Amino acid sequence: METPVRSIQGKNLASPEETREFDKGKMDVVTLDSVTVGRAVFEPGWKWSECVKPIAGTESCQVPHVGYVLSGRMHVRMDDGAEIEIGPDDAVVIPPGHDAWTLGDEPCVMLDFSGADQYAKGASQD
Repeated sequence: METPVRSIQGKNLASPEETREFDKGKMDVVTLDSVTVGRAVFEPGWKWSECVKPIAGTESCQVPHVGYVLSGRMHVRMDDGAEIEIGPDDAVVIPPGHDAWTLGDEPCVMLDFSGADQYAKGASQD
């Protein structure tokens, strides 16, 4: 059972508590009680299997994501072959076991409400 939020809280992602940088991208992170929110920027040419895999140490991304795309486009391919293209104003649930890459020449910027606590932190957590 989750601990209930005891007081109203707000934090600004423009002043993150942590910034995780990786090849062709970064994730700014804030934590509010038991909720961690990340804003990820994936630059053109970013691909998980090339840019984050060396940090994660896994064959595919094992972090689950519940996210919302602010701008740009991304293609996601699950280990089982299922695929989806996501873009501005798309809400998405991506289970563990996937690769993803930025489409086009615009950065893909998205909010992550479930995977930010683990993303790009290394094999012991990712």
